[in-house]
Amino acid sequence: MLRPRFPIPTLRLHSRFFSRGLRNCRDVVVWLPPGYGTLRRRHPVIYFQDGQNIFDPATAFLGNAWHAGERATELIRAHEISSPIMVGVYNTGFNRMNEYAPTPAVFAGWDGEQSRSTGDARRYARFFVNELKPFIDARYLTLPGPRHNAVVGSSMGGLVSLYFALWHPREFGHIAALSPSIWWDNRAVIRDFARLRKKPAVRLWLDMGTVEPGWEAVQILRDTLVGRGWRLGDDLHYLEVAGAAHTEAAWAARIGDVLKWIVGRGKQRINRG
Repeated sequence: MLRPRFPIPTLRLHSRFFSRGLRNCRDVVVWLPPGYGTLRRRHPVIYFQDGQNIFDPATAFLGNAWHAGERATELIRAHEISSPIMVGVYNTGFNRMNEYAPTPAVFAGWDGEQSRSTGDARRYARFFVNELKPFIDARYLTLPGPRHNAVVGSSMGGLVSLYFALWHPREFGHIAALSPSIWWDNRAVIRDFARLRKKPAVRLWLDMGTVEPGWEAVQILRDTLVGRGWRLGDDLHYLEVAGAAHTEAAWAARIGDVLKWIVGRGKQRINRG
């Protein structure tokens, strides 16, 4: 039987992954690149918030997946990126706002009703560091250092991802925040980054669509980051996406560029050493 010219990527589901720290369960899906395991080669790892939206339309919000696996496969076969392992960390539905919120605050839900978040993002981030990442590193051929690990999220998932740069720069060296919810708690994220005394060694991707409500606030966050030592075009990639809305489809359209920014060939060889 003829072997396929290009090996097929694999999805593995870890159903109801239990967190002792958070005392809850969530599904975790792991995307393994084409040819994974054949040469015992180790891979960089990219973690995604709202993991049910990343790979499969059957689990995605309103069926609108990012198709990150298909895009990564195209880029790998075109030799544009090094082969990453990608981990989709499902949100917990009703508890999503609590886990992704960095501070307690009142917010308006989709139905217009006022709700209050407990602001559990710090505990959620510790779950990544103390439970999830060790699990992934123990079971897969990963490169464990910060230079080889990234966190990606959009909306509230983008907001909590930014806080990983503040709280856990020794574990995650690349953070991509697509359309982050800067509005949360009267723009607390801008205040928190402004308080930094020493810039962590973390590369940041920051973007926003120009038809998203209050999108101009991203310019203030950009300027705050530059004021704290990040350099545009170097360790800060900033993008205003003309006409882009706050939707899964808009983020799916950008995921290829995000992957190239994290594991692009010729820019950083984070799959070596």
